[in-house]
Amino acid sequence: MFNKLIAAILPYFPKKFIWIFSKSYISGETIDDAMRVSKELNSKNIKVTLDVLGEFIKSLDEAEANKNEYLNLIEVSLRNHIDGNFSLKPTSFGLLIDKEICYQHIREIVAKASEFNGFIRIDMEDSPCTDDEIALFRRLKAEFPANVGLVIQAYLRRTLKDLEQMLDLNSPLTPVNFRLCKGIYVEHESIAFKKYEEINHHYLEDLEFMFRNKIFVGIATHDKPLIEGAIELIKKYNVAKELYEFQMLYGVTPKLRESIVNSGYTMRVYVPFGKQWFGYSTRRLQENPKMASHIIKAIFYKG
Repeated sequence: MFNKLIAAILPYFPKKFIWIFSKSYISGETIDDAMRVSKELNSKNIKVTLDVLGEFIKSLDEAEANKNEYLNLIEVSLRNHIDGNFSLKPTSFGLLIDKEICYQHIREIVAKASEFNGFIRIDMEDSPCTDDEIALFRRLKAEFPANVGLVIQAYLRRTLKDLEQMLDLNSPLTPVNFRLCKGIYVEHESIAFKKYEEINHHYLEDLEFMFRNKIFVGIATHDKPLIEGAIELIKKYNVAKELYEFQMLYGVTPKLRESIVNSGYTMRVYVPFGKQWFGYSTRRLQENPKMASHIIKAIFYKG
C-alpha cells in the first residue's frame, strides 16, 4: 500500500526527482544517447528497438514533426550500423485527430524503413485505440508484408479472438509479426483481466496459439514464470529460432536478460529516448509500484 501511495503522488513531484528513477530506464533525451546505448547493447549480442517517446498529441503539426523525427532516426541508425528496428505509437501521429493523416505519416515511415529491409513495430495503446490500430496494421501489412508488426496485449479479454481474426494475414513467407506483452494501461475489468495468475494464464495461451500457427512473436516479459513457460512451449512445439525472440525494456531485470542471452536465445531491448520521457516514466511506475521505494531511497541517498 505504501508503494502504491508513493507511486500515485510521485508524478506530482518536480521532474528532477523523477529523473533519478527514469535515467535507469531511458537512454536519454537525444538521438545521440539512443545511439550510444544501442551500440552498447549490440556489443553484448543484443538487438534493439528504438522508440521516440511521446503520444496523445494535440495538433497535426506535432504529428508532422514526429514523422520527420522518425525518418531522421532511421537514417541515423543506418549510419551507425545499429542492429535494431523501430517502435512507434499511432497517437503520436494523430490517430485521435485524423486517422487518414496518421496512416499517411506512418506509411511514409514504414516505406522509408522498407528501402533498407527495416522494420516498424506499431505499439498497442489503450482500449479506445485497439480497433483503429489493428485496422492500421492490416492496411500497412497489405502493402509492406515483411516490414511492419503489431503489439498484442495479453490482459485484454478480446486478444485471443483478435489473433484468430488476423490469421488471414499469416503466410509461411511473411509470417505475421507480433510482440506479446501483458499490457500496462488501466482498463476496466469488463474488458481486461486483472489478477496476476489470470493474466499469465492468458499470456501463455496466446503464445501457444502463435506457436501452433507459426506466427513470429516477440516474447516481451520480465516475469520469470512466463519466461520459463515460454521456453517449455518452444521445446514442446520445436519452434524455429526464426519465429521468436525475447524482448525486454531497457534497464529492467538486466541479470535475467543476461541469463537468457547466455542460454543462446535472441534478445531485443526496447530503447526509449526523447524529451517526452516524463509520461513514460510515470506509467512504468504505476505498472510496478515496487519501484517507488527505490526512488525514495535514491532521493535521500543523493540528497
